[in-house]
Amino acid sequence: MQRIVVDMVWFFAFAVSSIQFTGVLYAGELPAEESSAGFVSLFDGETLDGWQGGIEQYVVEDGVLICDPTRRSKSKVKNLYTEKEYGDFVFRFEFKLEPGANNGLGIRAPLEGDAAYVGMELQIIDNCAERFQKLKPYQYHGSVYGVVPAKRGYQKPVGEWNVQEVTCRGPNIKIVLNGETILDANIAEASQDGTIDGRKHPGLKRDKGHIGFLGHGSHVEFRNIRIKELSRDSN
Repeated sequence: MQRIVVDMVWFFAFAVSSIQFTGVLYAGELPAEESSAGFVSLFDGETLDGWQGGIEQYVVEDGVLICDPTRRSKSKVKNLYTEKEYGDFVFRFEFKLEPGANNGLGIRAPLEGDAAYVGMELQIIDNCAERFQKLKPYQYHGSVYGVVPAKRGYQKPVGEWNVQEVTCRGPNIKIVLNGETILDANIAEASQDGTIDGRKHPGLKRDKGHIGFLGHGSHVEFRNIRIKELSRDSN
C-alpha cells in the first residue's frame, strides 16, 4: 500500500509540473515533452524576433519580456503582435503583475483597430486592485472582454508568476489559470443575442489573426511564451 501511495503522489506531482512548469525559464528551448507534442517557442528570451508593432514599448531582460510604460516613443502603437497569424491553437505563457496592472491578450486580431472589438481581448489585470473593484464582470482577468466573464479567485499574489493556458478551437475558448479552468465558453452562443457589453464585436467572427500583448500603460512581465497550432478537427 505504501508503494502504491508513493507512486500515486509521484505521478500527480509529475502531471501538475508538466502542466504548469512554474519557476523554469525556457527562453527559446522547450522541454522535450512540449516539443514532441508540437509546441514551439514564440519568444527566444533575448530578442523580439517574430514580433511586430509596439516594439519600443517592450524590453527583454534576463529572459523576460517586459511591457515598460516608461519607454515612451512617438509611435502610438502600444500593442505587440506576433508576425504570424493563428487560428486554432493552444497558447501557454506566464505573467507577473505589479499592483494595479492592466494588460490584455489579443487573439485572432488584425494589426489595426481595437483588438477587443476587431479581434478578441482576453483580460490580463490585477483583479485585487482597489481601483478595479467596480469593474463589470466581463472586465476581470481571463474574461473575453465584453462577451464572457471569467471566474475569479485563482490569481497568484501580485509579484508572483502566474501560469496560463489558452485553447482556441473554432468558437470555443478555454482558459486555465494556475491549474484552474476560469473560462470555458462558446463565443458564438454567448453573443447570439448580443454581447453583454452592448457593443459590436465583429472580431468574434474572425477565424484567424495575430496574437498580441495589449499594453494599457502598466508594467507587466511575460515569459515562457509558446504555442501549438491545432487543426480545426483535432481533438
